[in-house]
Amino acid sequence: MITLSTGPSARVCTPAAYTVLASGSSPIDAVQAGLMAAEVDPTCDDIGRGGRPDANGVMSLDAAIMDGPTHRAGAVAALTGYVHPIAVARKVMEETPHVFLVGQGARDFATKHGFPVQPNDELLTDAARDAYARYRSGESKPEATGHDTVGCIAMDDAGHIAVGCSTSGLDFKIPGRVGDSPIIGSGLYVDNAVGAATCLGMGEQMMQVCLAYRVVLLMERGLTPDEACAEGMRYLRSKRANASDLNCLVIALNRDGETGAASSRQRYPWHVADSRADGGRAQAREAAVVTA
Repeated sequence: MITLSTGPSARVCTPAAYTVLASGSSPIDAVQAGLMAAEVDPTCDDIGRGGRPDANGVMSLDAAIMDGPTHRAGAVAALTGYVHPIAVARKVMEETPHVFLVGQGARDFATKHGFPVQPNDELLTDAARDAYARYRSGESKPEATGHDTVGCIAMDDAGHIAVGCSTSGLDFKIPGRVGDSPIIGSGLYVDNAVGAATCLGMGEQMMQVCLAYRVVLLMERGLTPDEACAEGMRYLRSKRANASDLNCLVIALNRDGETGAASSRQRYPWHVADSRADGGRAQAREAAVVTA
């Protein structure tokens, strides 16, 4: 069994997901648990309670989850008033014939299904308030910090795979902006017969090339996860007029339990916990940079 996730918040997500997986729960349970652990941790500044608000000072969260064995998915975007968008996304998958709910519709759905509402002030940490104050004063501007998403992949000993993403999105984004994280095929994708991939960075870039789907397709064609991530990053670079502005990390897992990653910049971390190594203890890794 194995779990892996993206960015600095992977230090919280990966071991939490692995603990649930090792208890005998399903990969999709593990993915949800790992992301929920990061969503509620105020030190994770890219997700849930620790995230950054939009340009109006409102915490607006996005998430998606996809189950390999059933190929079903659920997603929410521009969700306000709830700290666990990944749990709401899973409920969309399980309780509706749809995949994606947004804005007020997503909020109404969460309320109907008993998720506890939290006032916006309770969702903002002191660090988020300070960052927003600097934005309002002109000291900072909307940007992708390089770790504005947590993506998580889990596979059990039977070879079943699940993937999820959760994010507070671009710091101080235009209200209503949605990046790649909750979009199936862009920020995350799984094919149980092949493997899974998930991304972080500037979402608009991954959306424009359906990066997660492309990496899984490359693995289906025989590339290893490392090779598929690198080739996906090269394709992304080939479609950008100014490749110097790239901000992306992609990680992948194939059904043989091999992992891989590629990034556009130095010092992009990810974490993996593998039952075949170190007793499943989560290990930090740094993605290889693809420059051409």
